[in-house]
Amino acid sequence: MLTRIRNAQRALLPAVEIPHSKMKESIAHILKTEGYVSDITVAGKPFKTIKLQLKYQGKKSVIEGIKRVSRPGLRHYVGATDIPRVRGGLGVAVVSTPEGVMTGTAARKKNLGGELLCYVW
Repeated sequence: MLTRIRNAQRALLPAVEIPHSKMKESIAHILKTEGYVSDITVAGKPFKTIKLQLKYQGKKSVIEGIKRVSRPGLRHYVGATDIPRVRGGLGVAVVSTPEGVMTGTAARKKNLGGELLCYVW
């Protein structure tokens, strides 16, 4: 998912379609609430897809960088006090907690740790 977003923004595409999963949908909603994408639609009858409308400022993408942290070969788990600040608070860390996928600041406020999925700045 993250690679598709990164490639679409480098090609200056207005939108990107991603195969649906609950995890991807929750990450997409976080990107929308944080202001990195403009709109999300979930559609498709036999196979659902998530369509993200990407945001740009002129010819520059709103998302400067997006990086996967936890991967299948090496999972990265953090406690509530160990959740890193991305770019000194200018970015967002996405964490999968027992209460769902949320931003690092929301997880810190609720005193929840979990799997550190990605950074977005």
